Amino acid sequence: MQRVTLGGVEVDLLEFDDAIAQITARAASGDASPGANRNRRAGGRPMAVVSANLDHVAQFGTDGRWYGTLTYRLGHQDDEGSEDPDTIREDVGAIPESSSDAGWLTLLDGAPLVAEANRLTGKNWPRLAGSDLIGPLLDAAEAEGITVGFLGGSRLVQGLLSRRLTRTRPNLVISGIWSPDRSVLADDAASRRLAAAIAASGTNLLVVGLGKPRQELWIARYGPYTDANVLLAFGAVVDFLAGAMQRAPRWASDHGVEWLWRLILEPRRLARRYLVDDPPGLVQLRRNSYVQVAPQQGAAHREHGGLLPATRGARPPLTGTPNGSFLPPGESADVVVYVVTYNSAEALDELVAGLRVEAETIRLRVVVADNDSADGTLQALDAYPDVYALPTGGNLGYASGINAAMRVPGGSDAVLVLNPDIALEAGAITAMYQRMIGSGAGIVIPQLLEEDGSTYPSLRREPMLLRAVGDALFGSRFTSRPSWLAEMDYEAESYRHPHRVEWATGAALLVRSDLADQLGDWDEQFFLYSEEVDYFRRAREAGESIWYEPRARMTHRQGGSGSSAQLNALMAVNRIRYVRKYRSKRYAAAFRAAVVLAETLRCYKRTRLGVLRAVLSEQSWNTLPGPTAADSFAPLRGQFPSGSVIIPAHNEETVIGRTLDRLVPALSTGNIEVIVACNGCTDGTAEVAKSYDGVLVLQLEQASKTTALNAADVEATLWPRLYLDADIEISPAALRIVLDRLNHGRFLAARPAFRYEFDGASWPVRAFYRARRRIPSTSQALWGAGVYGLTEAGHARLGEFPPVTADDLLVDRLFAPSEKAVVHTPPVTVRTPRTVNGLLAILRRNYRGQAELGDQERAASPLLSPSSGLDTRLTARELVRSIRGPASAFDATVYAGLVVAARYRRTQPDAQADARFPAREWERDASSRVH
Repeated sequence: MQRVTLGGVEVDLLEFDDAIAQITARAASGDASPGANRNRRAGGRPMAVVSANLDHVAQFGTDGRWYGTLTYRLGHQDDEGSEDPDTIREDVGAIPESSSDAGWLTLLDGAPLVAEANRLTGKNWPRLAGSDLIGPLLDAAEAEGITVGFLGGSRLVQGLLSRRLTRTRPNLVISGIWSPDRSVLADDAASRRLAAAIAASGTNLLVVGLGKPRQELWIARYGPYTDANVLLAFGAVVDFLAGAMQRAPRWASDHGVEWLWRLILEPRRLARRYLVDDPPGLVQLRRNSYVQVAPQQGAAHREHGGLLPATRGARPPLTGTPNGSFLPPGESADVVVYVVTYNSAEALDELVAGLRVEAETIRLRVVVADNDSADGTLQALDAYPDVYALPTGGNLGYASGINAAMRVPGGSDAVLVLNPDIALEAGAITAMYQRMIGSGAGIVIPQLLEEDGSTYPSLRREPMLLRAVGDALFGSRFTSRPSWLAEMDYEAESYRHPHRVEWATGAALLVRSDLADQLGDWDEQFFLYSEEVDYFRRAREAGESIWYEPRARMTHRQGGSGSSAQLNALMAVNRIRYVRKYRSKRYAAAFRAAVVLAETLRCYKRTRLGVLRAVLSEQSWNTLPGPTAADSFAPLRGQFPSGSVIIPAHNEETVIGRTLDRLVPALSTGNIEVIVACNGCTDGTAEVAKSYDGVLVLQLEQASKTTALNAADVEATLWPRLYLDADIEISPAALRIVLDRLNHGRFLAARPAFRYEFDGASWPVRAFYRARRRIPSTSQALWGAGVYGLTEAGHARLGEFPPVTADDLLVDRLFAPSEKAVVHTPPVTVRTPRTVNGLLAILRRNYRGQAELGDQERAASPLLSPSSGLDTRLTARELVRSIRGPASAFDATVYAGLVVAARYRRTQPDAQADARFPAREWERDASSRVH
């Protein structure tokens, strides 16, 4: 049998008589007596037949909502419908590679598909519409005694059908006629009872006319329970047979305008299908159609590329643990569960109880990362000794909590990221796991329920401009609007059947372990909200599919992060940040305008107070909720990574104490070494540093920062290394995160986040730093924070620190963007100068450092333009683009004026001469060093 793929749909090419013969032979196989085919799973499996037209391509093709849902062999659907964890466990991995005796027979229908198949194969193929096939099939059934049942159509139509068939086909054995309400088809238990009734009738050939895609989806899930040998997904055939609907004349079918005939007869019902939904199928047809090279392979294997090839068909049955206990770190599990808690003590009992039930059927390891809860969450976790509790050292955000949990050692097939306010129904994790193994999905998400048992609309589409506009204008109204006008999927049908999705609420998601390793860390720039959108997108870009599994049911209490004006503002702002990450500046600006529109139309609501102001004022984004360090270090003890902290100090007696005070807790773990390199100090810096136990103090004659850095490197024994200015304060949490990222990440260099401390600063200084904070390049570089870290490999690229002023700028330029990272930590404190003179001193030093690096670059390659000039032009452009109104324009003007003043001083003759001799007096700000 020749096969082609048309718009992503696999189609079997058959002549008319061959199709009739195959279907008839399959329908005639087996005993027609009630219950005779109960053990079909042990032998033959049912065949489902569908005629693929353009609407089928739009629904099930490459860009359709239900793409990939019909690639499973029907015999496997018993497992998908089972609610018995034992049945699920026995069948995971037992998926036969051959589908020659079961599955979907997809026939060629619709003029566009016929034309494309003819073009691809160079042969003319007949159109095999269900309305054309049904007559000969009923003739064969009447002749061979095949029992026939009809599912679908109204009761009136079914009555007409019964009378007409009795009159026209007196020898046809009709086993039953069923006309279920939509409520029956939407209910799992009711559909099972319906399938059981059909099975009890002894039906061999079941004509299913429920409309597309409902009929195909119902067959895929419940068809095996009907015990029918063949199920025909033939749409309006029941209406045609009953005489309730007039078929298009032959000339309309022959000329490919049957759709127009039907549209004229039923404009209200079919207008959207033919004029809105189906046209994109024509695009799919041209883009994704080809002759299949290897038709002998199973559809599911082709579709998923044989994902999990080492385990498909060979995985041992799942086994749980006694009493639902959890496995310890280091021991391999089927699934490792990561939970991030924040004031979640009240939710723990229900969460752990649900996980223990799951652990009886599937081996779990449970890791809880606590974000500095104040309600005793960590203490409450002591009641569960087999739960691995990991304090993060602060309220670091959801993404950072997940990343911390993922550092805990121990292999698994999959990882489950779970909110603490989730209540699991029995078998939920096993159902997700089975879907992952059976489909090769990269991520599987469950059905989320409200506390009243109703379905929570958790399925989402990729954020786009038109969807943002649609959501702004209509919100949750007009839920049946086109998908390109709504980010949320409101269609009830979407929540009844397993299918691929773009993304979903991140309350629960099962990720294949190899994919989790490939994707790496969750993006910590999203403190809360949009981190899952980003993660799902990266999974799709990696070529992985995301599947929704309705058998996996979980109730989401939605109380984990709470709600406030600040959090609502953060949600809106993070939508903009997400789009900025992946889209052009113009697109992101238009998307932001759509968010502004949405908040403007809803600013009167109490829940939206202040959100519009936050979205409009980008300067306020830094004041929204973000990472904060814990007040107590005690929970982090024993969890700290190793590394060195090197502090060059020149006459820092007034500030070195407060810097070392923040390092004492980390130093007490025994995993951190701190080296203070006093260079040319004439004050009490060394004495202050020596008063701290465990701090190694070097005393050097030469007043040179780079000399101090090199000397400390010689004494240091640990990697990675953090180079910290003597007036910069870093919290234990921030230190741990940076070291952890350098130890386990793919980066060679990194620095923590920072914030400016304006206390006591004059208004020009404040304006300068407000403008600098709006310049994107300052937030993406390693310089400017007074701290950066290097791995051993990163330091090898540097070698020794050369005698330059701007060591942080030098290090920043050594690494490509993919090799360095700004880690979203509780920010370190950078105290700004208090006076304009202090600021000018720092700026002159910075520009001297840039000049030195420019000289080095020219010396290395005379034809190479110095990058400092490029940096200046880039900064100027970014400064102009940062202007959003009078306030930001004023700040930008002050910034530009101070820069010009500092550069003017540097171009004076004495400064030019001094730039050739690094051993000049170190320009620094003294105003911020006064207590």
